[in-house]
Amino acid sequence: MQLYNQIAFRENAKLYAYLKQNSYYFKQLNRDTIDIKMFEKEMKIKYKERASDKLNSAVENIELISSVLNVLK
Repeated sequence: MQLYNQIAFRENAKLYAYLKQNSYYFKQLNRDTIDIKMFEKEMKIKYKERASDKLNSAVENIELISSVLNVLK
């Protein structure tokens, strides 16, 4: 694995944890079939850190609060 990738994993704890949990990515990273950006996208999908995931979560929270308020009326 390239030194740049190793440094990027050590600096970002979430990337490092995802790599430790899914060790099969080591082979792809060592062979350069996947780059750090692609790996980060997959990690964000898994941990639901994309902008669309955050918006969906906010909408669900608003709906929950609205339903609770309706019940309290």
